[in-house]
Amino acid sequence: MHLLQLLPVGTVDLSLLEDLRVNLRGCLHVRCEILPTPLDPKPCYHPERQQFHSSEMLQRVQPLLRKQDWRVLAVTDVDLYIPILKYVFGEAQLGGPCALISAHRLRQEFYGLDRDDSLLRQRLLKAAVHELGHTLDLHHCADYQCAMASSHAVEWIDLRESTFCEVCRAQVEAGIPLFGTRYVLASHKTSLP
Repeated sequence: MHLLQLLPVGTVDLSLLEDLRVNLRGCLHVRCEILPTPLDPKPCYHPERQQFHSSEMLQRVQPLLRKQDWRVLAVTDVDLYIPILKYVFGEAQLGGPCALISAHRLRQEFYGLDRDDSLLRQRLLKAAVHELGHTLDLHHCADYQCAMASSHAVEWIDLRESTFCEVCRAQVEAGIPLFGTRYVLASHKTSLP
């Protein structure tokens, strides 16, 4: 079974990481572990934006990938951006082994609303599955419920499921070495007899 490592970046609530570990294991059917030593995000901070450059952070994750790792998903609570966008919820290497997500703009408190830990955990899982989907060579999907649907606002994340549509799931399953067992990636669509 493939090994997905969760890498904390900066200070990240351990219960969030643990919840993500359990749920990603269920969604993607991979072994999932939390790396014990966090990555320091400070070198990626840009004071002119008062944000952290996600591409730079992703570059810092790459050397931490070990031979036995299938993927590394970095998880942070800092505000991320790329130069062409005001902010991003995450970033991934398309077809590569590393991805990054941030809880910063997934929190209700960021929008002046009451804290909702359950909603934060749902959003974090959806963001994680989305970015890991990019590492599996998936592009944005037109199905607004698919985990691979594009989301430029947190409300769009709320519309998505934490699973791939049948088309995206088939693409992933076709591209993963099966090692004698078929991956049973969950789908949000049910097929009629």
